[in-house]
Amino acid sequence: MFQVQCLESHTAIATEQYSKYSIGPFKQGQSTTIGNTLRRVLLSNLQGISIVGVRITGVNHEFSTIPNVKEDVIDILLNLKQIILKGEITEPVIARLTVKNSGIITADNIELPDKLSFVDSQQYIATLNNNGNLEMEFLITRGQNYFSNGAIDTILPTGFLSVDAVFMPVKKVNFFIETSKSNSNSELESLILEIWTNGSITPSEALSCSSEILEQTFQSLKITDTTSLMESTKSSSPDEEIIEPSENVFIEELELSVRAYNCLKRANVHTIKDLLQYSATDLLEFKNFGQKSADEVCESLQKKFSVSLQK
Repeated sequence: MFQVQCLESHTAIATEQYSKYSIGPFKQGQSTTIGNTLRRVLLSNLQGISIVGVRITGVNHEFSTIPNVKEDVIDILLNLKQIILKGEITEPVIARLTVKNSGIITADNIELPDKLSFVDSQQYIATLNNNGNLEMEFLITRGQNYFSNGAIDTILPTGFLSVDAVFMPVKKVNFFIETSKSNSNSELESLILEIWTNGSITPSEALSCSSEILEQTFQSLKITDTTSLMESTKSSSPDEEIIEPSENVFIEELELSVRAYNCLKRANVHTIKDLLQYSATDLLEFKNFGQKSADEVCESLQKKFSVSLQK
């Protein structure tokens, strides 16, 4: 039986919660496997709630300006992207904002449906000047990972502008291994796991949810009928690829240099799936992306996922 002990926990601000756990003891080598697996599930498989679209009265496209509003539409969309929601919804819902008085507009001005709330109700949206009037409708849904506005455009109702949707409740995960202190056997290890969340869930909830996902995943691998397994194995082609690399993994997993990472982000490349849409030559077309950065991306992709970009 593994023991899970919370070593440290604190909330710096509403949108950043941190906890540090010691998990174990494990046999030598197991802790690294568990740490890597948990990290990927925590970063890629947990669901969150986000604004995916907004309809602004009198606005037809994102390059518009709004009378008596300090920010242009693009600035407002970027501010909406920072709003973090929590709660329980099973289908898309609509929220509304109507402001006719001058002053600062924050998330608190949005009328949310039941069972939804803001992690930080003071998140800034815009400033309304004298005689201004701002009316907006928001499409809110539950999702997973990250969706750029281009991927959302096709599913939005008429008149809605897309908002980059960040569903991931876990912002960062770190782990390292140390010799277990619970046993004199030096071959036993403990996994030290650090989790940062955006406040929509706690680190302990994130860890529990990730464990449940892994439990359900491995449960499907339990073999109860060896005869069926043998028949399935015989019917499979020897050359058939059994396991494919996860294309939904974020490019953070490549552990690139800051220059290469920022260039990919500016080109709206957020996941391995996005990256595989380009050839090695295509990368050189990205702004400020040189041959050295392209080589770095290709080498890391091959090393970590055994995948190569087309030439």
